Amino acid sequence: MTSADMALPAQDERTVPAVVLHDIDQRPLDHVLTELHTHTEQYGYLLVVCSPVAPEPVLRRLQTLRSLLESDRIAFFRPELPPLGVAVLARQLRQLASCDLSPGVLASAGRLLTHYVHAGAVLGSVAKLDRVPVGLKAHAKSWMPGSQFAVLAHPEPQLVRIGPGATLKGPEFSTWMIVAKGQLPSDWAAALGTEWNVHGLRETPLPAESPVWWGTGRMVEFCSYLADLSVLYQLVTSVRRTSCHWCGLDVIGDHCVFCSATLPALEPPVPRALERRTPA
Repeated sequence: MTSADMALPAQDERTVPAVVLHDIDQRPLDHVLTELHTHTEQYGYLLVVCSPVAPEPVLRRLQTLRSLLESDRIAFFRPELPPLGVAVLARQLRQLASCDLSPGVLASAGRLLTHYVHAGAVLGSVAKLDRVPVGLKAHAKSWMPGSQFAVLAHPEPQLVRIGPGATLKGPEFSTWMIVAKGQLPSDWAAALGTEWNVHGLRETPLPAESPVWWGTGRMVEFCSYLADLSVLYQLVTSVRRTSCHWCGLDVIGDHCVFCSATLPALEPPVPRALERRTPA
């Protein structure tokens, strides 16, 4: 992880601790280079997870470090999810890291698990929201005092103005929900979790990059996700794997995240349908 607030607490006793690369764009290059080399030698392979709105200097420094180390054992993963969704996905990969999965399969599992993450927010304004389609009417209403909007960014964009009967379509399988409080009350997000019949709700501080992604600090971010390690493991191991023709790692999908080789003979992994949740 490139920031400590994206390293969520362990989901269970088997969850592997996160390695946080602190301030890599601000510390001397040789210090960070030594740190990254040490981690690579200690763990064998590194998957660096960061959000789509990670600062550009951080991304440039990561590319520089990987080039200087001349290593195909370091991969970068920037899923198209809001920051809280990225943090949840990173923790799922940390859970799977305790299983008997090869580095290539574990790293490429991120793209598959993304399909099962439902990430959204309650916003006080959508005037600067540019990552989810926003109609002119919603833009106009966002300037009205007291207006609030519920937005689902993934897997299917949805936007509703909060009012009587307003809701968002949720997952058709059992999940947990995590809520990150910003500058708005979290009551509506908690009620949505009840409507989605989640197993439970946890809270966490709002990631620092969330206001950048959503275009406002007046928000509450939420995310529903699969928490059971056995379910995650079944999903990943049910997908056909192959060996990368360039670096030799076992991978799932059509792309090796470590050496960036494309595997043209394979189709991307298809998300597996999960059992529908049981109504409360």
